[in-house]
Amino acid sequence: MTTDLDLQSAIAALDEYGYEKKASTDLEQARNKQQMGKYIKSLDYSLRRLLILQETVNELVEEKKHQLAQQENIQTYKTKIINLSRELNLSYEEVLAIMADAGTKK
Repeated sequence: MTTDLDLQSAIAALDEYGYEKKASTDLEQARNKQQMGKYIKSLDYSLRRLLILQETVNELVEEKKHQLAQQENIQTYKTKIINLSRELNLSYEEVLAIMADAGTKK
């Protein structure tokens, strides 16, 4: 855990001293709001284009949140099946087969 904090502190220090600015000024190298802001300003977009960019970014953020929520739900569902298989002393595949059979009988 302290290694992560040390790494984050080192990255923050490099950013503060302008290391990223010297190395590159493209968006891929932007690690914080200030750097991304500088890059976007360098594009010299009109208000209309900035609004389109904002709308696009908002849509992408919502899509990414939705994907993460789906992954979390899938993992939760798999965990519940694993726990059920342990309770019933069955394999994961056997529980899935029983669930599939129950679903087709409805």
